[in-house]
Amino acid sequence: MSTNVLPLTAYNFYLNGEWRKSKSGKTINITSPYLNEVIGKVQGITTEEVDEAIYYAHEAQKIWAETSLQERAKFLYKWADQLVNMQDEIAEIIMKEVGKSIKDAKNEVVRTADLIRYTVDEALHMHGESMRGDSFPGGSKSKVAIIERVPLGVVLAIPPFNYPVNLAAAKLAPALISGNAVIFKPATQGAISGIKMIEALHKADFPAGIVNIVTGRGSDIGDYLVEHAGINMISFTGGTNTGIRLAKKAAMIPLVLELGGKDPGIVREDADLHEASKHIISGAFSYSGQRCTAIKRVLVHERVADELVAILKKKIEKLPVGSPEEGNTVVPLIDNRSADFVQGLIDDAIEKGATLVIGNKRDHNLIYPTLLDHVTEDMVVAWEEPFGPVLPVIRVSSDEEAIAIANQSEFGLQASVFTKDINKAFTIANKIETGSVQINGRTERGPDHFPFIGVKGSGMGAQGIRKSLESMTREKVTVLNLAE
Repeated sequence: MSTNVLPLTAYNFYLNGEWRKSKSGKTINITSPYLNEVIGKVQGITTEEVDEAIYYAHEAQKIWAETSLQERAKFLYKWADQLVNMQDEIAEIIMKEVGKSIKDAKNEVVRTADLIRYTVDEALHMHGESMRGDSFPGGSKSKVAIIERVPLGVVLAIPPFNYPVNLAAAKLAPALISGNAVIFKPATQGAISGIKMIEALHKADFPAGIVNIVTGRGSDIGDYLVEHAGINMISFTGGTNTGIRLAKKAAMIPLVLELGGKDPGIVREDADLHEASKHIISGAFSYSGQRCTAIKRVLVHERVADELVAILKKKIEKLPVGSPEEGNTVVPLIDNRSADFVQGLIDDAIEKGATLVIGNKRDHNLIYPTLLDHVTEDMVVAWEEPFGPVLPVIRVSSDEEAIAIANQSEFGLQASVFTKDINKAFTIANKIETGSVQINGRTERGPDHFPFIGVKGSGMGAQGIRKSLESMTREKVTVLNLAE
């Protein structure tokens, strides 16, 4: 893989089927997290240009909603094909921009094409229903309800930096196949990847205005977008604090929020520790733990804690650390502020008596994989989401204690339970307050057609292909009154 820095391009934003420079004259530098150099610039658009984007989206959506499902499907299939054609180019951008290994970046692009195709197939198999009035006690034979799903209008899609193509398409594809138009606001760090994804969509000859990409800092245009009267639905993935703020500003429009997590890996004393450790390491340290579904704490029975910690230490020692260009698992974090936050969690834990098993080494925004044992509930790392390669181990004396600590969290995204006793696994799973529980596997998103749910501070609503199709449409009832 070449280490040449990408040409310093000022990428345009996409409005009504055209690539444009902003009238503001402002651009935002995008700095690679591992090259520590500016790799490109994106437009810092004005609120007037936001107005324009939403206007064109509404105009295009009226026609798009009248287009047959089969016709819309052709555009999306073509988009998926174009992504596959551009996979090498897009993967290199993802690697340079957000610091993923080239293998993971390419997998993300291919997975995205698969997601788009599956979304189309699922939509083609969703049918309306009818209800007879006389199926209700005292109902009338003369009434028949025809129930169909109709688009909401213009969907605001806001994905995060860590999956800048896949989590964007997970919002765009169901919105588009359902007959909506989309205003796509990528994460600033991740915006070039998002622009490249829209280049593939542009090559698929979608109608002008049906997707508009707006770039700029959330502090400049974020609130304006969220509060805009022309937005009919918001799908957001990102931090919990931002999500709560967004929900307060969005008022009455439908929302789907995918927010943070503090996913526990619960290890019972009867667990296969070698198998559990494999999933824990992968879950905690892949892409430096910059995943909402990363395992972010281990709740292990005290009788097997020493053995598990020893196994985890050996595996961590072997983790490849460094540049994503060399295929490393642990790579520099997205920016120095993120690294400062993770370092602060480590420092706080050690000051309060946690045992440093391995790690606590830093090189700029590269945090080496860190394992902390004997973590207690007064340590911030027991509760805060690090979004980095630090794994706290909390020792417990019973399943009940593990469940209690898991449920004390403000988050409720996922949890893993490791045990050989399937009955105990289901008992624990039923008591944990999360959207999903993985039994003998790492916490992770997907497959993409599975429901993906966060409760408490981890989100609102459900994602997953069918769930997204449902959330981006509404039911409409037409009642046919027959002559008696």
